[in-house]
Amino acid sequence: MSEPVRSAPPVLDLDQSASAAAYEPAPVLEGEGGRAGRFWSVRRVPAGLLAVVVLGCAGLLLYDIAAVRAGRPAMQWRRAAAEQLAKWRLEDVGVLACAGAVMLLGVILIVLAVTPGLRSLLPMRRRTAAVRAGLDREAAAQVLRDRAMEVSGVQSARVRTGRAKVSVRAQSHFRELDDVRADLDSALATAIRELGLARPPALAVHVTRPPAKKR
Repeated sequence: MSEPVRSAPPVLDLDQSASAAAYEPAPVLEGEGGRAGRFWSVRRVPAGLLAVVVLGCAGLLLYDIAAVRAGRPAMQWRRAAAEQLAKWRLEDVGVLACAGAVMLLGVILIVLAVTPGLRSLLPMRRRTAAVRAGLDREAAAQVLRDRAMEVSGVQSARVRTGRAKVSVRAQSHFRELDDVRADLDSALATAIRELGLARPPALAVHVTRPPAKKR
């Protein structure tokens, strides 16, 4: 007797489809104008505040030193500070706290000095060496969202644009989710190339069904 044919277990419909797009950033593309680096922030406010504080402290200290050299007594604040510092010890909590605060401030200033900043600007390919262009992240996200809404079956879309990856979360009210996701992958990949970015970000697409309405 032949064995009865067992039916396959039903496939669970999770109502979601994740993108199979690679998460690694695309290689850097160089235009005719050479490599396009990130934009550096001038940071006028921190630099101006630091310059004012240093200039004021240095000027006051130099004035007091010159007054002492001229035979006048030192200012009260410097005598009080010298007496107070003479009483402090390296193991005191106040000394350690002040040293930690100064060290933290120094680290922050070093980080501000060696990092480009302006993370909201994505550098674009340079066509000529004399011209540099950048695209705001929010503007890029809006362009990609408009392109995603043109795909058939997409009801809503949210786009988050980073320096290394573009994350898209869309809701589809009809069509198969895998088909919608495949069309989104193709349309958004083309849109990212058309943005002309020097470092095209990777693409991650996630498609789900809209939540069911409560009766």
